[in-house]
Amino acid sequence: MAPLVRIGTRRSKLALTQSGMMQRAIGRALGVAEADIAQAVPLVEIVTTGDRVQDRRLMEIGGKALFTKEIEEALADGRVDVAVHSMKDVPAEQPPGLCIAAIPPREDPRDAFVSESFAAFEELPMGARLGTASLRRQAQALALRPDLQIEMLRGNVDTRLRKLAEGEFDAILLAVSGLNRLGFEAVIRERLSLNDFLPAPGQGALALQTREDDRRAAWVAALNDPATTLAVAAERGAMTALEGSCRTAIGAHAEIAAGRLRLTTEILAPDGSARWRRSAEMAAGQIADLEDEARALGLHLGAEVQAAAGDQRVDP
Repeated sequence: MAPLVRIGTRRSKLALTQSGMMQRAIGRALGVAEADIAQAVPLVEIVTTGDRVQDRRLMEIGGKALFTKEIEEALADGRVDVAVHSMKDVPAEQPPGLCIAAIPPREDPRDAFVSESFAAFEELPMGARLGTASLRRQAQALALRPDLQIEMLRGNVDTRLRKLAEGEFDAILLAVSGLNRLGFEAVIRERLSLNDFLPAPGQGALALQTREDDRRAAWVAALNDPATTLAVAAERGAMTALEGSCRTAIGAHAEIAAGRLRLTTEILAPDGSARWRRSAEMAAGQIADLEDEARALGLHLGAEVQAAAGDQRVDP
């Protein structure tokens, strides 16, 4: 059987797990028999610069786009037909000719507290070593506990959990969504509150990126979740206004309830000494028609926060 849709993916265990989920969903949307899906919708593994360089923060080597660049090149060149990304890794602007065609239903967007010795973030002792490579998580942790020692932690989920088990850290912070998708729910000691640890824009969501010409394909529409798409549009609007990158500590989260979308976004001083936060709502009765309005809400709210906070970027 000739491939119908080729999926570009990173080689990490989490990326392959997420791409495998989408492989099965795309195959079913195309009406492919389960036994033939791997052949009809093959995974094409691509090593990104972000995967190769593991000893430095992303802001030191070019930012989170390094997790998508090589896959986007394969998509533009026609070597793959769709790329599966973690939405929080996708830069605000799309390369020419490419688009985010679908966003499937979102996983839990919260951050996870993981520790061998402590049951909750608030139980960490004075001066505890907390592992994270995220400037946002660093700033949010220090806003609550300025005594903590924040230490750089990169690598795939298995590597991070191994370093924790070997005693390099007293605790680490990871995304609940990744742990859930990998079947590692048991390591989560605490799901951190959205109030204290406002997530990265798009956290918990996946992005299916295609060439512009393919965005109307029937299988694309079958995988898109309008509610998640609307919430992510608002969050990424805020990210754009806040110049969100690995050099800024920003969070944004939107949720829909009772026919309304509520967006909260913030920017923090990198050392946690200050945080600026705003929230706003909009009607969300006709979800499918409101993506531009949700993005506009995010842009407006993000601009308000940016004006209040000023430049909070960290030099690489």
